[in-house]
Amino acid sequence: MITHESSLDNFTEQFDYVLENYSSHGLIAESFNQIVLGGLGGSGIGAVITKTWFYDKSTIPIESVADYYLPKYVGGKTLVILNSYSGNTEETLSMFSEAKAAGATIIILTGGGKLGELAKQNNLKSYPLKAGFQPRMTIGLGLTFLSLILGELFGVDNVEVIKEVRAHIYENKERLKQSALQIFDFFKGNPRKKFVIVSDRQYAPVAVRFTQQLQENSKLEGFVSVLPEANHNEIESYTHKMDTNFIMLYSNQNERVAARFDFLISHLELENNKIMPLFVPDYSLKSIFDIIYRLDWVSVLFANELGSDLMNVPIIMNLKGFLSDLEMIEAEES
Repeated sequence: MITHESSLDNFTEQFDYVLENYSSHGLIAESFNQIVLGGLGGSGIGAVITKTWFYDKSTIPIESVADYYLPKYVGGKTLVILNSYSGNTEETLSMFSEAKAAGATIIILTGGGKLGELAKQNNLKSYPLKAGFQPRMTIGLGLTFLSLILGELFGVDNVEVIKEVRAHIYENKERLKQSALQIFDFFKGNPRKKFVIVSDRQYAPVAVRFTQQLQENSKLEGFVSVLPEANHNEIESYTHKMDTNFIMLYSNQNERVAARFDFLISHLELENNKIMPLFVPDYSLKSIFDIIYRLDWVSVLFANELGSDLMNVPIIMNLKGFLSDLEMIEAEES
């Protein structure tokens, strides 16, 4: 069984797998009016990160969808890329049906299941996801495939970039784990507090990724606040010492936003709030994966410290069982 620890210890194998299994889709951006990236949970966060990464690179709109339904504008000039690690995510299967009915061009990322069968039946371009992982530990597969798919779409070969990312993680694995341990040690005195990750636009999806890992792995509450928007509302609630662990995750991409972080950190420190700044000098795929790797380890360390069940998500599974039973009851009644 592939554990979370072994997933991270062998993380670079995910890059190797993608590089070995990527093949050209032969599409160009000029053929489409928009791109929709669909997926949920561990299979969806790569879409959100990709959308943000291509924010200032794409010549057409890119939307990420984590729902049953696609936007009304999806049609024959839309590229829809769907990711479901299991291949059985009901929301993603619903999006597939809508994309097909709308006449969209569809690309599939999946480990099999019903979505894999549909890809074969409809002769769709499909990229395989390596089996054996918990879906939330496959960010190296999904995000890397998407960076290559969209890179090719816009005429950019990201293969060398991915090789650079792989080398960085491989060569700095122990240093990154030590960084994760320092973050863990900083907060472990009261880990049952909720975590609020304050981020800039660039790193907001990475912050979301971390909260998802805290929630599923460590069973801790995690929330994301994004600047500058949160400075126009949420900041007014910071009037006392909060029962919160704050992480400030931001870059130097916008000097005015960086200045807002300086102010916010100083303001929260006045009441002795627990704050860790995580300033990232640049914004690149390498830095994105660097932070993801560190914070994934932090979620694992908290889970082990608290005795949380890293491998299982019983409440999510109970929900899926409830929805399945409800579907059966509705079918019988009809």
